[in-house]
Amino acid sequence: MEIALPLDQMTTAEKLGVMEAIWADLSRNEREIESPAWHQQVLREREERVRSGEERFMDWDTAKQQLRDRLK
Repeated sequence: MEIALPLDQMTTAEKLGVMEAIWADLSRNEREIESPAWHQQVLREREERVRSGEERFMDWDTAKQQLRDRLK
């Protein structure tokens, strides 16, 4: 199935909304999605950066708002 979206006519907010809708749909069946092998290593590296103070966590709602503010 091919779905054509008018991406060149959509605002960034509309594109993000579509991505959120797709992600919400995929999340309903998360057990069907297998994590790639490299993912565990990336998570370990990021966890170490948080532990060392090099990085910090941010809740998803705050991160989304910051992205939206930057893209306005």
